[in-house]
Amino acid sequence: MTRTRRGYIARRRRRKAHSLVSSFRRGLLKTQQDIRALASSHRDRDGQKRNFRRLWITRINSVIRGGWVYYTYSRLIHDLYKRQFLLNRKILAQIAIANKNYLYLISNESIKKGNWKESAGVI
Repeated sequence: MTRTRRGYIARRRRRKAHSLVSSFRRGLLKTQQDIRALASSHRDRDGQKRNFRRLWITRINSVIRGGWVYYTYSRLIHDLYKRQFLLNRKILAQIAIANKNYLYLISNESIKKGNWKESAGVI
């Protein structure tokens, strides 16, 4: 039987696998493991973002429930967006941990700009 030359298809597949894993440190090329590692790292980066967001929300909420701010977390976030204060949850969590008084001042500013109790019918 004559020898069959595979052509460029197999070479293209191997080159693609090699380019995906060329940055790995070990000498042997284990493409299935390395491709799986790339997929896992992508998935875990998304999970890490979710976990940090949960951590920031927990930190802000703990300071609010500690009695420093006089309303709930959801009301604070709503008022900040409504008043167009450009503070994300990461910055608010850092402020809450570093100095609770600043979070108190920020919440009072959002209350002063509009009385949310009147609009909610709480009075």
